[in-house]
Amino acid sequence: MREIMKFYIDGQWVGPKGSRVCDVINPATEGVAGRMVMGEKEDVDCAVAAAWRAFDSYSRTSMEERLRLLQRIDACFQARIPDLASAITEEMGCPAWLVEKAQIPISAAHIKIAIEALKSYRFEENRGTTLIRREPIGVCGLITPWNWPVALIFTKVLPAIATGCTLVLKPSEYAPFSASITAEIMDAAGVPPGVFNLVNGDGPTVGAALSGHPDVDMLSITGSVRAGVDVARNAAATVKRVHQELGGKSPNIILADADLEKSVTSGVSFMMLNSGQSCSAPSRMLAPRSRMAEVIAIARSVAEATTVGPPDSGAYVGPVVNARQWDRVQGLIRKGIEEGATLVAGGPGRPAGLERGYYVRPTVFADVTNDMTIAREEIFGPVLVIIGYDDVEDAIRIANDTNYGLAAYVHAGSTEKAAAVGSRIRAGQVYLNGDIDLLDPYIPFGGFKHSGNGREWGDFGFEAFLEVKSYLGRNPPQAG
Repeated sequence: MREIMKFYIDGQWVGPKGSRVCDVINPATEGVAGRMVMGEKEDVDCAVAAAWRAFDSYSRTSMEERLRLLQRIDACFQARIPDLASAITEEMGCPAWLVEKAQIPISAAHIKIAIEALKSYRFEENRGTTLIRREPIGVCGLITPWNWPVALIFTKVLPAIATGCTLVLKPSEYAPFSASITAEIMDAAGVPPGVFNLVNGDGPTVGAALSGHPDVDMLSITGSVRAGVDVARNAAATVKRVHQELGGKSPNIILADADLEKSVTSGVSFMMLNSGQSCSAPSRMLAPRSRMAEVIAIARSVAEATTVGPPDSGAYVGPVVNARQWDRVQGLIRKGIEEGATLVAGGPGRPAGLERGYYVRPTVFADVTNDMTIAREEIFGPVLVIIGYDDVEDAIRIANDTNYGLAAYVHAGSTEKAAAVGSRIRAGQVYLNGDIDLLDPYIPFGGFKHSGNGREWGDFGFEAFLEVKSYLGRNPPQAG
């Protein structure tokens, strides 16, 4: 059994100020996988103070120094891949194949991309006699979720370190094992004391203390809309920058001339990946009414062939993260039935033969209208809704009729036609035709509307951690 009874603050593991301890549950078995001490406001105060002490010197390090540090982090990460893989599987119940093929490679890619971005990033430029510099914003509070635990830590921690900021990380209390190993990686890489700090805990305590702290200059959160709103509200009094990557209810538009077998199959498969626990998942499939019977038949076949099981079973889908999420998904499945949607595959309850663990049956609904609860709310489970449309204009209207705007998917007979439709969708990323790639970590990631603000990944991810300063008269006028 794993035990996490200390926090990483100011370059060392320190005991907590409080005594609250919670169990960490393995969602594949419902058994206790470990215990974790929960942070208090006083722990956050200590971590923020350490980050402030470190900021003056670290913010003045050169790009070359920070580049070497990122390269050391990369080397230490590579050495701990087996440990991280084991931790993610245990804390999330994530299928071992998905950890190997996606969770770990995407995390590794974010390190490589941060290194590449830092090598070429322009921190300063001249405009006439003025020097314009992008300088580190200060102490950053980072709040990360459990669904892609290491990858989403790195999308925030690495840009902060690369740009000269110091930070305090609050990882999800549901995924503390991989976060603790990440802190060990930072320590082994020689991250200066106070630059990286980790305090475990829950949102109402540690998250609130961090977002409202007067000495935190910037807060970055990946999480639900509710959590994002709470953070923004807590941060408002201190006028700090708030960067949010929140939820999604992404449309997947299948145009009438698309390759149905390919587009519907990839759409269903991607929806079920990671147990449907991805904010950019294509959760609303928009299909032409003229071809709806074909779409439903393909979707049913794919969903019924989707295997569910323990992490080491080779199954495509594992459990959702905890009992509360399982209850929420089950409630929304029942709500879909109550509101008149047609259950095409799956449904309430656990899959046959899985009596323990938070497993959900891969579920597909048809005859869904965009005003139904299952079409409006982010379910965050392996549940797909199929909505019919009359023509392209109707499809675009339905696609944009949502509070979210993180991603969109368009399948058509040609890329040009897909792009023409995609240009009218209000979303941060639009995937055009072909197989749906899991993620492209080189692109800016973020959304419109309630999906958040700002962008992450690569050089776009640096912007949230930088302030722009103008030095007027820094450059002498050029002789004419």
